[in-house]
Amino acid sequence: MQAYEVMYIIRPDLDDEASKANVQRFEEIVNANGGTDLKVDIWGKRRLAYEVKKFNEGVYVLMNFNGEARTVDELERLMKISDAVIRFMTTKKE
Repeated sequence: MQAYEVMYIIRPDLDDEASKANVQRFEEIVNANGGTDLKVDIWGKRRLAYEVKKFNEGVYVLMNFNGEARTVDELERLMKISDAVIRFMTTKKE
């Protein structure tokens, strides 16, 4: 298994419950696809360096887990089609 780090930004106009529901949804996706040692850190609402999809700020979430390539593929596929996520980036940790 490989260690991965996923940073994603959720739309700021969602209420706290909707933001937490999205975070929990992505946690469940990682767990359902064989991810282990999941750690989620919600950084909260922060200002973006530049405007993204007409938003100047967003809710930052950092997720660390161990998993396989299929875990990351499924997570990225669902983040791409989610209206709540405005940006995400996945990195493989050494």
